[in-house]
Amino acid sequence: MTNTAILLIYTGGTVGMIRDEVSGTLKPFNLRNLVQYIPELGRFGFTIDTYSFNPPVDSSNMNPSRWAELAELIGEKYDEYDGFVVLHGSDTMAYTASALSFMLENLAKPVIFTGSQLPASILRTDARENLLTSIEIAAARNDDGKPIVPEVCIYFEYELFRGNRTIKYNAENFDAFRSVNYPPLAEAGVDIKYNTEDTMAPTEEPLKVCSELDTNIASVKLFPGIQTKLIKNILETPGLKALVMETFGSGNAPTDAEFLETLSQAVKKGIIILNVTQCNEGSVDQTRYETGADLGRAGVISGKDITFEAAVTKLMFLLANETNVNTIIPDLQRSLRGEIH
Repeated sequence: MTNTAILLIYTGGTVGMIRDEVSGTLKPFNLRNLVQYIPELGRFGFTIDTYSFNPPVDSSNMNPSRWAELAELIGEKYDEYDGFVVLHGSDTMAYTASALSFMLENLAKPVIFTGSQLPASILRTDARENLLTSIEIAAARNDDGKPIVPEVCIYFEYELFRGNRTIKYNAENFDAFRSVNYPPLAEAGVDIKYNTEDTMAPTEEPLKVCSELDTNIASVKLFPGIQTKLIKNILETPGLKALVMETFGSGNAPTDAEFLETLSQAVKKGIIILNVTQCNEGSVDQTRYETGADLGRAGVISGKDITFEAAVTKLMFLLANETNVNTIIPDLQRSLRGEIH
């Protein structure tokens, strides 16, 4: 493993903050000083290079242009490194990881997102374990010398999840993330136990970076009593191409005639409406109940068990890279990067 090289990319977030002694607020510090707080980084026995966004970006300010910057950076450095670890704020980490999974086509190396709930400079930080194990996973190879986890993942609090299957679940505890519809790809204890059966196999095709995304989408979360005129106003937004609609249970919605007609008319105009359940666990099934079947008859597309984060970023990716709705819809209903079952 002495020839292994890992690129550590700091985009921003709590993990790279230090408390200002004067103001008492948290501010970013130079990533090269990370070894001051996590000296174990020097004990890996292989190359760990660093790259920092300048300036670092709070996760609430991450957006598609930043995702493109990150994807293009990985594309530029792809042949130089065996794996990548991305330090990122936890609030929008699942969005960025989902986006990168689509943007990095034919990925055959680990891209591991991690961060922390407490800064690395704090004594009882969770940053140390998250970062050290993420680097170990990014460098891990099987007996054939190939990466064990050649995909975009999130590592947090002893568990590794597929990035586009992950949601932020908790804002206060160290176990901030969950992947409720797909098993962990690894669990870290005394040893790291890899779930190779559910991990994507590496491809032999060359990496293709698709940095274009189309943000002409919207979302609406249904609630009892929601007014049809609200949804109609959203669907009449100039330039709108797609709507992610968060529905009840297994993909159910009101059977109100005006509501369904509003959706049907939008679909006929070429707007894609993707049905995603509000439940953290489970899948959309538009054939189970009449309320779901009505959506199918109106032209609404089932999102199956996709997360909201993956639904948003997958639509951005497809709308930017395909021009025909008739090709986008089949791709929404099939797995491109392991994002749906």
